[in-house]
Amino acid sequence: MILTIDQSRGDPLYRQIRDRIVEGIATGELQEGDALPSVRRLGEDLGINLHTVNKAYALLRDEGYVVMRGRGGARIACPAKTGPGGAQDARDAVRAALAKIAVEFKARGGSASEFEALAARVCASVYDENVPGDTQSRA
Repeated sequence: MILTIDQSRGDPLYRQIRDRIVEGIATGELQEGDALPSVRRLGEDLGINLHTVNKAYALLRDEGYVVMRGRGGARIACPAKTGPGGAQDARDAVRAALAKIAVEFKARGGSASEFEALAARVCASVYDENVPGDTQSRA
């Protein structure tokens, strides 16, 4: 997996690392048991502080995406074991995130039907499904 970050973006570098690794898991690019680069190596490869990488790995561990094995490094966790609460915690987190996004979309003048259509297209692109009227292959 090639991991890239954009230092000119507004979101923190550790979040970009976390998001890219989660994306790799979702797309199948990263599988259960795959080793991630060491904190030091990834920091050097990306030209960033190793504490930034460590923060990303700690977040991934706390969210259940990664298992830390001391000197054995970080490995992709079993998808069925995504943290202490498993699937229910994942559903609760998604529900909260969607609620926040819906409120922000409404505050900018978006309608419920527009939000639902956008959400359906994004969902379909993530799950590689075809949606009528969708001209983009990925969200």
